[in-house]
Amino acid sequence: MPITAALFDFGGVILSSPFDAFARYEADRGLPPGFLRSVNATDPDTNAWARLERSELDLDGFAAAFEEESSTLGHRVPGWDVLELLAGDLRPEMVEAVRRCGERLKTALLTNNVTGMEANGELADVVAMFDVVVESSVVGVRKPDPAFYEIACEQLGIEPSEAVFLDDLGINLKPARAMGMATIKVGDPAVAIAELEAVVGFPLR
Repeated sequence: MPITAALFDFGGVILSSPFDAFARYEADRGLPPGFLRSVNATDPDTNAWARLERSELDLDGFAAAFEEESSTLGHRVPGWDVLELLAGDLRPEMVEAVRRCGERLKTALLTNNVTGMEANGELADVVAMFDVVVESSVVGVRKPDPAFYEIACEQLGIEPSEAVFLDDLGINLKPARAMGMATIKVGDPAVAIAELEAVVGFPLR
């Protein structure tokens, strides 16, 4: 079945990865490399991060819960510090790819996000480029729950096999691929855009 829709993650795809900011924070404070990601990977469906992205915790509740979880794992980290690390920089080449996809395909933004940290300014302009925006904080489920991808397909009016999905995390791509989507793991944006061009069959730069 031909590709009729392009689905994009936000942080780590259209925005630079927050993991870079995590690494700088860890180095500055003498934390073990990868510590913040290890906190988020512990009990991944029920931890503070997961509950925040499903709007089961507000920002204050997350900050307290994350501090407790990180302390349990050996290093107390204020949750507010982590929230401040989430803002990334726009990748203009990815924004251009989204724009060009939007000229020929249906487009959707699939983001695990949090209430109280909504996009504004230039970021809001990018979000407005998409036909459909699926936010974990709104729908109450988050990637990699298959229900999240089903919502996106339903809102776009497509079958999964008609979609290509870009994300920077393999764990988020696996269920999409199992549903029949073409998937692209984003590391180097230029490489990912070349792979997307090969899938959709038209230039994106």
